[in-house]
Amino acid sequence: MQNALLDLSAHTVHLAGETDFASWRDAARRLALGGVRPEEVAWVVSGDGSPHPSPSSSGLSRGSIHAERLAAVANSRDKPEDDGRNAGPQLTVPREFVKRAEIVVCHNDPERFALLYRMLWRMRAEPALLKIASDPDVRRFEALEKAVGRDIHKMRAFVRFRKIGDGDDERYVAWFEPEHFIVERNAPFFVRRFTGMRWSILTPHLCAHWDTADLTFTPGADKRDAPAEDAAEELWQTYYQNIFNPARLKTKAMQKEMPKKYWRNLPEAPLIPRLVAGADAAAREMIEKMPTAPAPHHAKVQAKHWPTPREPAPSDDGAGARSIAELRKAAESCRRCPLWRDATQTVFGEGPEDATVVFVGEQPGDQEDLAGKPFVGPAGKVFDAVLDEAGVDRRKTYVTNAVKHFKFEPRGKRRIHSKPNAGEIQACRWWLDKELALTKPSLVVALGATAAQSLLGKAVPITKMRGQMIEREDGLRIFLTIHPSFILRIREAADKEAERERFLQDMLAVKKLMAT
Repeated sequence: MQNALLDLSAHTVHLAGETDFASWRDAARRLALGGVRPEEVAWVVSGDGSPHPSPSSSGLSRGSIHAERLAAVANSRDKPEDDGRNAGPQLTVPREFVKRAEIVVCHNDPERFALLYRMLWRMRAEPALLKIASDPDVRRFEALEKAVGRDIHKMRAFVRFRKIGDGDDERYVAWFEPEHFIVERNAPFFVRRFTGMRWSILTPHLCAHWDTADLTFTPGADKRDAPAEDAAEELWQTYYQNIFNPARLKTKAMQKEMPKKYWRNLPEAPLIPRLVAGADAAAREMIEKMPTAPAPHHAKVQAKHWPTPREPAPSDDGAGARSIAELRKAAESCRRCPLWRDATQTVFGEGPEDATVVFVGEQPGDQEDLAGKPFVGPAGKVFDAVLDEAGVDRRKTYVTNAVKHFKFEPRGKRRIHSKPNAGEIQACRWWLDKELALTKPSLVVALGATAAQSLLGKAVPITKMRGQMIEREDGLRIFLTIHPSFILRIREAADKEAERERFLQDMLAVKKLMAT
């Protein structure tokens, strides 16, 4: 019986290194085509000397190398031979498996080669094996793949270079201790990131070197081979200490993203315990030092670049207004929300009172705030151009906004648009309802999410619902589409043009609805 067990173990495959995927693939294909079962194979990495047996056959006695049997399989199945990938009969497996197996090979699990061959063997009869999430082999395969991916990410995040030498001898050296065999797979990332810099990344297993032209690898090194510190270390620690925000500290999340095992090689690590310990006190100090009023120069900048609104007369809610003109006059003194304080003026709707269609935007922009008219800025120009292409005469429509004052954040000399919140939208809905009551349109077009929220009383996903018409309980028809400013925010020319075409199709649909 012992001889039979030994006979089953007649195939020992030697691999050149821990990540020798090419040799594994070549040998695995030959063995599979030769009908050699997974439990009959042992995998050995040169220099290691210990086989990587398949878990399903653990405990089976392993025989010595039987090269002649493996050669016989190769000779019988693979003549003529080319580069090892397409020799002889073909073994077809999903391309996804090959791609992911290259990652799994980088794991330090000694059974990874046996696992991959066992899955390869099974895929001959189970081509959809990778889709069976509950399968033990698939679960192990995915776990190894994810572990390697995490290790690659951590290496990219926590490698810290230290400078050695000057001038022509200048070089940057880093010491890192990866958990898995990822140096070869990860080195091209650092080449792309630091192309013009000569560097070396030293690890216990393998070292990578880049001289701005060639990427080379040498055997593993010792931590003592890497520089302990450099002149920039103190500067880096000062920078790290100053960007540390105690008010946003989440210790568990930090340790999850930056495990303590990496700390010993990070120059900022000595600061972390002290910064964490003093975070509460530092956060309280930040709150105490917060300014209670804007800096004095802010008022000068505001007065220079845009006028401060005059204190309005007591608010008139426009309840008795019998025309758009009377309603517009009443809105000039609106104080239903705080937006009136910083805006130049109320920007009310514009257009004939008997318009059959009303277009509702979000709020005035910078140019609208200064001009006192809706849709006269960059988004307004897009709006006008598309309406013209669709054959809709803007002069015969009523155009307004859900919010009548410009909400913004001052940044230097500019006023940057700020989206109105739900409270501000609700406060200004009073005026929009009055406008609709006086104009009595047969169709309302909501341009963007803010307009839709004001008209429907709830937030709706515009990108999913655009082009749809919704009828309110009061019978008012509302057509949903994007705000033209959305087109302006798209960077890619082709995407911008495609979105403009979609907006044009929406306006063509509006034109048809206007006639019904």
